[in-house]
Amino acid sequence: MRVSADWMVLADDRILEFLDENGPRSPTKIKEEGPIPFSRQHINNRCMKLEEYGLTQNIGNGVYTITDDGERYLQGELDARTLAGE
Repeated sequence: MRVSADWMVLADDRILEFLDENGPRSPTKIKEEGPIPFSRQHINNRCMKLEEYGLTQNIGNGVYTITDDGERYLQGELDARTLAGE
């Protein structure tokens, strides 16, 4: 079972799941390709927040990928409450 942190919102899990299943994407592509009912700006803000806590990484040109910690979180192996933001 996943354990999310107080700073996390519903979009975070959807974004991480999308990146895990589809590979690196920009927030625009996540919005266009995924069934994620949030605005591109909200997705972008959440990708940046997830990066701050080490669950995603900006690999350049606004493209994000899921990190090993992001994958561990999705698998229920990482308690997000233990993560320290930048």
